[in-house]
Amino acid sequence: MLSFAHIVNPVIVPESSDLFLAQPVTFETMRRARATARSVADVVLLSAQFPEDRPLVPDDFVATPDLERSALDLGEFKIPRKLPLVKDILDRLYEHTPHADFLIYTNVDIALMPHFYTAVERYIDQGLDALVINRRSIPSVNQGIDAIPLMYAHVGEPHSGYDCFVFRRDLYPKFELGDVFIGAPHVGKVLRINLLCNADGFKRFKNLHLTFHLGKDQIWRSDKYDDYANRNLAEFEQVLAHYAPCLDSY
Repeated sequence: MLSFAHIVNPVIVPESSDLFLAQPVTFETMRRARATARSVADVVLLSAQFPEDRPLVPDDFVATPDLERSALDLGEFKIPRKLPLVKDILDRLYEHTPHADFLIYTNVDIALMPHFYTAVERYIDQGLDALVINRRSIPSVNQGIDAIPLMYAHVGEPHSGYDCFVFRRDLYPKFELGDVFIGAPHVGKVLRINLLCNADGFKRFKNLHLTFHLGKDQIWRSDKYDDYANRNLAEFEQVLAHYAPCLDSY
């Protein structure tokens, strides 16, 4: 039986934030998908969080050691946002799951269909060792845990962004992630390139009905956060340079 270790980054937000409603849905759908996969995969759910966000970590998730760095340690930004580095999150995922076969990282606003882990197990059985699964966007009107069955019922629309990553655990030491941080553009591109260039069997799935997101808002793409986007772009370009020999072969 395969073992999966899946990490997210919970964050306490005001009620005005879209994450306020999205995160409980994410946590609950992760639990339900784990239960559905019980006969084919052992799934451990984990969190990487700043100290102030630890109260939000669900009791049945493994809380890894608190994050210590953020984008604010890298430079000055017009609007301070404590965005964690993806490397710090994945380091914790790798270091605290020595017996996992595969590691999974998703954004904390990405909910799972009940058959998520079961389907991933099937794709791995077919020879894949790294997957990027694009989400589907569904209407945000059906919100709250009680509405999860209605959320499942929506087929939604495909979205081009990268926000769900599955990879064989022993690939991770090869990754070059730079100082890219989540919550800003280009982080998904950095992760995708690492999977593409380090895996033996990689595939990006654009139209699977395995994950979903409530609504289509992309507040993090606002011009007022362009300095965060520019910083991540610079990190992305360094990662591109590192993997230039690999990319030249495609």
